[in-house]
Amino acid sequence: MTSDEPTTPTGGNPYLKRAYGLRGPDDAREFYDEWAAEYDADLADDAQGYVAPELAAETLVRVAGTGVTVLDAGCGTGLVGAALAQRGVGVIDGVDVSPGMLERARATGAYRSLEPADLTRPLPTPADAYDAVICVGTLTHGHVGPEALAEFVRLTRPGGAIVATVLDDVWESGGYRAETDRLVDAGVAELVSADVTPYRSGVGVEARMLVLTAR
Repeated sequence: MTSDEPTTPTGGNPYLKRAYGLRGPDDAREFYDEWAAEYDADLADDAQGYVAPELAAETLVRVAGTGVTVLDAGCGTGLVGAALAQRGVGVIDGVDVSPGMLERARATGAYRSLEPADLTRPLPTPADAYDAVICVGTLTHGHVGPEALAEFVRLTRPGGAIVATVLDDVWESGGYRAETDRLVDAGVAELVSADVTPYRSGVGVEARMLVLTAR
């Protein structure tokens, strides 16, 4: 989990303020179970402008195409899976720490499978199981730290893509840039890009759209 004091604008949303102060997977599970029913409405309105799921889905399709098997890591209510399905990606698995969020994701009909998982720990999934991994909204204050990037690379077949949003104000301080550099230096991943992109555009929050190729 990242330990930075949250400085990201919340647009007055009390759930977001609490989200940036989570203290571990058990805390996250309870919190997101509570928020699940209102999550989409809270973030997708004009006040927040949560554009990250759509932008990340567009990025994955651009770099990997649609004929791929994708893991949506930290899938939440299924916003990313739905965006991928709308773009023609047909095989999507999702994992998330919150059973309540997984129930909402199941209702989208976008996923082949949905399973509970703690992304602060390695998954039981075999190496090279997916053509691509996507992770949106999870590499941020109080959630999952940079160690998850190595796991995403492990789960992706050589030549496959990893697309992940990293909140811009923790890209450096949270160790995500350093971990990206470490993976590249170790020869297990190639950095394609880490451009700053809108995240919650209604309140001016930006993220790095990290794109890696597994090697």
